[in-house]
Amino acid sequence: MVAPPAAAAAWPPPSKTQIPNLPSLENPKQMILQQCKTRNDLKQLHAHLIKTRLIHSTSLFLSLLESAALVVPDSLDYALSIFRRHHHHHRRRPHTSAFNIMIRALTYHLFPRDAILLFNHMNRDLVLPDHFTFCAAFKACSALRAMIEAQQIHAHVLKRGFQSYGFIENTLIHVYAICAGVEVARRVFDEMPQRDRVAWNAMLAGYSKNGHWDEVVGLFLMMKEKQNVVGFDDVTMITVLTACGRLVNLELGEWVRDYVEANGMMGNLTLMTSLIDMYAKCGHVDKARTLFDQLKCRDVVAWSAMISGYSQAKRCSEALALFSDMQEANVEPNEVTMVSVLYSCGVLGAMETGKWVHFYVNKKKMRLTVTLGTALIDFYAKCGSIESAIEVFEKMPEKNVFSWTAIIHGLANNGEGKRALEFFRLMKEANVEPNDVTLIGALSACSHVGLVEEGRALFKSMTKDFGIEPGIEHYGCMVDVLGRAGLLGEAYEFIKSMPIEPNAIVWRTLLASCRAHKNVPIAEESFRKITQLEPAHSGDYILLSNTYALAGQSEDAKRVRSQMRELGIKKSPGCSLIELEGVVHEFFSEDDEHSYSKEIYKANEEMIERIKLYGYEPNVAEARIDAEEEDKVVSVSHHSEKLAIAFGLIKTQPGATIRISKNLRVCGDCHNATKLISKVYNRKIVVRDRNRFHHFQDGSCSCNDFW
Repeated sequence: MVAPPAAAAAWPPPSKTQIPNLPSLENPKQMILQQCKTRNDLKQLHAHLIKTRLIHSTSLFLSLLESAALVVPDSLDYALSIFRRHHHHHRRRPHTSAFNIMIRALTYHLFPRDAILLFNHMNRDLVLPDHFTFCAAFKACSALRAMIEAQQIHAHVLKRGFQSYGFIENTLIHVYAICAGVEVARRVFDEMPQRDRVAWNAMLAGYSKNGHWDEVVGLFLMMKEKQNVVGFDDVTMITVLTACGRLVNLELGEWVRDYVEANGMMGNLTLMTSLIDMYAKCGHVDKARTLFDQLKCRDVVAWSAMISGYSQAKRCSEALALFSDMQEANVEPNEVTMVSVLYSCGVLGAMETGKWVHFYVNKKKMRLTVTLGTALIDFYAKCGSIESAIEVFEKMPEKNVFSWTAIIHGLANNGEGKRALEFFRLMKEANVEPNDVTLIGALSACSHVGLVEEGRALFKSMTKDFGIEPGIEHYGCMVDVLGRAGLLGEAYEFIKSMPIEPNAIVWRTLLASCRAHKNVPIAEESFRKITQLEPAHSGDYILLSNTYALAGQSEDAKRVRSQMRELGIKKSPGCSLIELEGVVHEFFSEDDEHSYSKEIYKANEEMIERIKLYGYEPNVAEARIDAEEEDKVVSVSHHSEKLAIAFGLIKTQPGATIRISKNLRVCGDCHNATKLISKVYNRKIVVRDRNRFHHFQDGSCSCNDFW
């Protein structure tokens, strides 16, 4: 015989595990939630309620069910067994609240399809839903993007007369925005007789989730007109600040900042992080940093927003410095942090730091998502480690068009044109539709390996096979394909026949080809076209001067250089970066500011003397424009990449690869010198310049002397 409740104090028998106390009937839910921390607690309490017949108390049963379904970890199956057993024994008295708990729990535990099936089962059993049921069912639909089911549940709402419940309408806005698009959600919103702040926020969130940033701002301005009636909260401000960042709408972002400050909302960390992100995306990184430094507590989202801000502003050294501060603060980075850090490492050529990030990702068993995997591919490719990029690509469980595009571009830029085209073929076989950026990579691959016919065929197939109209970048790639192959006349006619106006970059591409093939007439015409479109920069003059010099017209070459001096046009200072032991070192031409300057210049002098024995002769045409004749040999010997390579030679082990990043195009003198250095010192040297990668080894370069 089951003991009555009065005798409960004598139960249960002693055991090593403390059995939860008898729940208070005054507040059973609170007591059960406090007592049940583990699955074992649940089982003991469940047994206790059965033995004392308290399981027949609706409030106690629902509290137990809620604990199992939503509070105690890994107990959903136990909750389902409680629910089914209770439902089986109470066919005539089923509880709507029990169904509500289980529908919520199934969605929460990522079983939304089962949640919708349970809602249908509830209707078949003639259990009357309430407003909580409908909200829970709608959330399950939104998780599945199940539009038809959402419409069916909406019909139930109308049939049962629940359409006037504000929070049901708010949930409807949310589900339609996700499942059907913002237009349908907006119709629901516009038809609401009264709209509270939650409704406005739901519609703002719908626009935000769909990337309709202009609509977010427009709706907020409408909401602003009703400010005294509706009011704003932190949810409103966060959504609007996100839109301001995407639209670079600093004016509205500043208004929001003033409102937040005036209304005492500056203590909200999420809101402050949104302000930091807004300022960073609007290009005001220093304002973002001021706010960041004022935060008393910084979570991973705040750190990531600031690091991302520096990365987007191309202030990559500061991004990596802040990442180092984040590690010292013992804040564990997340995927967003890692993507921004990898981007900065790629820009700076910071190979060791990026490899550490990859090691950290593996150590923490972070999922290799499409975003993270693509960032790793891009990083390795930008550091010239293309085999590592391919390894990451092959390990990715999922790949999208951006992943394929990153590996195709990486291979093309690293002189692996044929492999890039092979990956392009594999991409099509995988039924991944290329985008316009993918095709730029494929066309670049054709140009780097001289595949003219393949380039022509690919260009023609863009519209026919992929429905992509060629843009200015695609025309520029095609000019490069023809120009590199020496088909300068055809390239010139191709530009003249373009259906869109060629820009200076297209003509500059042709000018570079003229230098390589010593074609003076087309070089002069290209230079003239560039000057008509924009003021020619130092690189244009140097390309023209070098074309004259290579064609044996030294007087014309000197005339162009003199013209540069007269016009006050100075060559942009060369800057080369090399990372050693996690520290990025920066060198400028003829730089003597480095702490190892004496050792570097001594090593540089020895390096130049050694390669002279193998035929190196300094090309004084590459010296500074304003250098005196007697200083030109010294000037060209102290170019930034030569200093960086000399530093690499004295600071790395024999045989180690030296990796350099340069802000300008590699000059002809440094290109010839580096080929010889790779042979004399038996080193692989990877140089990334403004245009592409150069892999120097055994006295040759991957670019085949065309860059």
